[in-house]
Amino acid sequence: MKNTLKYIYSLCLMIGLSTLNAAEPLLMDNFDTQPQTRWNYVSDQVMGGVSQGQLAFKAEGSERFAHMTGSVSTENNGGFIQFRTSIAKGSTATASGITIKVRGNNQQYYIHLRTAGTLLPWQYYQASFKATDQWQTIQLPLSAFEASGKWLRNKIKPSSIRSLGVVAYGRDHSADIQVSEIGFY
Repeated sequence: MKNTLKYIYSLCLMIGLSTLNAAEPLLMDNFDTQPQTRWNYVSDQVMGGVSQGQLAFKAEGSERFAHMTGSVSTENNGGFIQFRTSIAKGSTATASGITIKVRGNNQQYYIHLRTAGTLLPWQYYQASFKATDQWQTIQLPLSAFEASGKWLRNKIKPSSIRSLGVVAYGRDHSADIQVSEIGFY
């Protein structure tokens, strides 16, 4: 029996499976341990915009989460606030999408992915979702992400993903979004 299990495990490794559970996430952050070392707040002020906001890491019962609030303004060619993290090269090679556990103020938000091919600051791939006032888990397949411009390839190459951002974007509005889990599947 022991040799049979070893053989099955070896076969799985040979065909690229590190686990028999394919639904397990590749990378996941639940904001439990020192999230401030992995996540950064950025606004359009880096390019002259006037949007304002903040990012805090909070706990409510056993739930830990990132909480971004602010005012998004399209004045002065602006229009975003976001929090983002870097992704280690190659760690998402087998990813097929993003999973996010989120709640908010019933507004539309975005996930922005940057890749090795998004060289200019305004280049990204984006997919939208609505953050309702109740916790919900949303899955966004990589095929749902659209390039921000024609100079980018049409579809994301998973192994080239370098950063992930949760973004309030594109229109004048108040942002209030909480994320308790986010990762790749």
